[in-house]
Amino acid sequence: MLTRLKVSGFKNLVDVDVYFGPFTCVAGANAVGKSNLFDAIHFLSALADRPLLDAALSVRDEGGKTTDIRSLFHRVGNDFANEMSFEAEMVVPQMGWDELGQEAKATVTFLRYCITLGYREDDSSLRPLGSLVLLKEELVRITQKEARSKLPFPHDTAWRRKAVTGKKRASPFISTEDEGGSRFIKLHQDGQGGRTLKRLAGNLPRTVLSVTNAAENPTALLARREMQSWRLLQLEPSSLREPDSFAAPTKLGMDGSHLAAALYRLARGGGGRETNAGAGSRPENRGISSQIYAQVANRLSDLIDDVHAVGVDRDEKREILTLSVTDREGTSHPARALSDGTLRFLALAVIELDPEAKGLLCLEEPENGIHPQRIPAMLRLLEDIAVDAQMPIDVDNPLRQVIINTHSPSVVTQVDPDSLLVADLKEDIRSGKRFKKAYFSCLPDTWRARIPGNPCIVSLGKLLSYLNPAGPEEPEDLPDLEAGGRTVPKGKILKKRRVADREDLRQLRIPFGGRTG
Repeated sequence: MLTRLKVSGFKNLVDVDVYFGPFTCVAGANAVGKSNLFDAIHFLSALADRPLLDAALSVRDEGGKTTDIRSLFHRVGNDFANEMSFEAEMVVPQMGWDELGQEAKATVTFLRYCITLGYREDDSSLRPLGSLVLLKEELVRITQKEARSKLPFPHDTAWRRKAVTGKKRASPFISTEDEGGSRFIKLHQDGQGGRTLKRLAGNLPRTVLSVTNAAENPTALLARREMQSWRLLQLEPSSLREPDSFAAPTKLGMDGSHLAAALYRLARGGGGRETNAGAGSRPENRGISSQIYAQVANRLSDLIDDVHAVGVDRDEKREILTLSVTDREGTSHPARALSDGTLRFLALAVIELDPEAKGLLCLEEPENGIHPQRIPAMLRLLEDIAVDAQMPIDVDNPLRQVIINTHSPSVVTQVDPDSLLVADLKEDIRSGKRFKKAYFSCLPDTWRARIPGNPCIVSLGKLLSYLNPAGPEEPEDLPDLEAGGRTVPKGKILKKRRVADREDLRQLRIPFGGRTG
């Protein structure tokens, strides 16, 4: 669980410091930095899993694809920053496994990971994009005494005691030190004794965290596993509609692939591939099957009135699984016939029921394809996916987190004020040059506003466009205008009509600062 993120020098994120709770909604206009915040989270996740260059190339640029890793650094005019830095505070799982199946148990579960990267030009024709150099990498514990102030969102003490565990430790798990004019990244042994592994920073093609294992440092491994679970969910209708073979993976892909297989696995008791082959015929699993399908159908009925059942059809001859929804008249509709919004909602309903779906999910514009009246149902589902910090963590309340971004008034007016962050641009001056950077502010009288030293409180005027999205009425008296070199009398100018300006609808518009019942 990502609880705080500080970023500087990455795209338009300069001196950004954001706290997160179980569920966060980031609202803002286009091109202010909402997606860049997601890209920073994705980049950190990729750094825990891939070489530096591969991680950089996995992050999109303004055109949707990175072709020059220099574009990831903050730019003012034609001048790029030389460094980018990240600091992430996170709650990590207590148990996990490395690539060799060796079990790891964290000695501390509340950690701070810091990394600084620089850009290095490469004259080699093999690397025309340049390369990244690791300047600093650290992983340190956050004490239980600090946990209460470091977890400022509302939570129960029992939840915190379950989430934040560990022994006292003064030394870091990963540190950066200068020795003899060279900089080294050191991986310290977890626990008593053991030797420290040190590596020359300038020669490292990837982070030290990304190669940790259970034997060397189980806590660092679990920090790596936590960061690998930070994912950008991009549900593609074409992937959601595809049927699955009996041998398909049973975990929902980040693009929505394997939806049928994932739901089928849950309905059969949560098994793996062997579950798809025939576990559905076992009498002990039939009750679980009907219960899971009923839960998904009940959830979907919040979005669509005409839902009787949800299920997965097995085609034994073709060996494929197909998701279907049956209406109240008994007509079955396969996934290929369902709307985009319905399929996305179904995918999220499957995630909510899946105890194996853990970590951080980032989702852009979840309102796409959803009728405005059904957006509250979508928000309830997203909030239910996230961990309930008022209840202890267990199999029914896994440590999951959801961050969404939006520019929809329908979403902003429906979310809990505590969950809302408003993104905007702010002018700054550095080295005599003016530039605009992203900043993220909260509403007054919310938990973020009570954090000592937090200056980012949103002006209520910034919310007027969300509370009254139709905008101001056009004036009745229009001035004479110059058009094509001649004056057009105001009587000849046709006033543009809008639905919001109809006399019979004006009284239904939301007044500034008003609320609907």
